Amino acid sequence: MAETFKVRAYAEGINQAPRKVALVASLVRNRTVADAIVILSHTPKRAALSVIKAIDSAKANAINNHGLDGKTLMISTLSVTSGTRLKRYNPAARGRMLPFQKKTANILVELTGDIKPKKSAVQRTSDSKASVTKEKK
Repeated sequence: MAETFKVRAYAEGINQAPRKVALVASLVRNRTVADAIVILSHTPKRAALSVIKAIDSAKANAINNHGLDGKTLMISTLSVTSGTRLKRYNPAARGRMLPFQKKTANILVELTGDIKPKKSAVQRTSDSKASVTKEKK
């Protein structure tokens, strides 16, 4: 059996309320990466694009940096937390101002998968090396 490995990606400062992003994230928790991307691409919510980008980033980290097999990747953790809030004001009647907060979200994606087996090098015999050198001359 191949060795399993965990890879993570963290998307910070998504300009949307964490509650809205968490609704979309709950659709694809504990699924394979391929299934999650198909589900999110057909989800008519703005937060789906941010979650797809976070999952794609984790997938790229797993394949390119850690050498995992792309077909065996599963989403083990998909959590949405609140990020920084910007305090802003709306003008109101009689010179007043009413405060509100622009909320941001952070998305944490952890993938698990099997390490891609390394291809073994082909052993050359001494006869084949000799024939290759003769052909070049």
